Amino acid sequence: MTLPPVSYLFVPGNRPERFVKALSAGADQVILDLEDAVPPADKVTAREAVRASLDPETPVAVRINSADSAWFDDDLALCGLPGVAAVVLPKAAQVADIARLRAAGAPSVLALIESAEGIANAVPLAATSGVERLMFGSIDFSVDLGIEGEDRELDYFRSQLVLASRLAGIAPPVDGVTTAIEDADILRSETLRGRRFGFGGKLCIHPKQLAVVHEAYLP
Repeated sequence: MTLPPVSYLFVPGNRPERFVKALSAGADQVILDLEDAVPPADKVTAREAVRASLDPETPVAVRINSADSAWFDDDLALCGLPGVAAVVLPKAAQVADIARLRAAGAPSVLALIESAEGIANAVPLAATSGVERLMFGSIDFSVDLGIEGEDRELDYFRSQLVLASRLAGIAPPVDGVTTAIEDADILRSETLRGRRFGFGGKLCIHPKQLAVVHEAYLP
């Protein structure tokens, strides 16, 4: 049985010179990012850079822009291309949006929960055909709900994602990023917290975070 990925490494879609380095960094899954990491003026060129880099021999996940954005429809054209292992849907909240990704050819969907609506619909989202697992966009989620802090303040919501995933019979959810790139102790603490809550992996924003995340998820 193939174990689900533990580490997911984001790479800005407008920085193609970093793609190869990211693929060799040791992440279980690389995510080429067209959303938060790319300013509006670079969206089109980033999409083309991602398209040009896709290789069936080294499949990647692609985070497209959210369904309510001006770039979503054009991003759909990437979903079914060879070399796309999964599509990350930011601000996932509606089952119909998952269906649109699948209709566009997405082999699987990683639903990134970043809003009150997303949490409220976590159970049906997790149970939707094609959803590989849920991810927690804890930073944007806190902003959406006006929550200050990402520790105990989010415990209830983390448990909701774990519960929804278990009910749907999919892999455990993936916890959000740790922004303290240079502090391994903070990263280790936050990763182990996610593991205690039942999460099965973590989003990373720098290659140096990978070793700590992998160690924290050892049996």
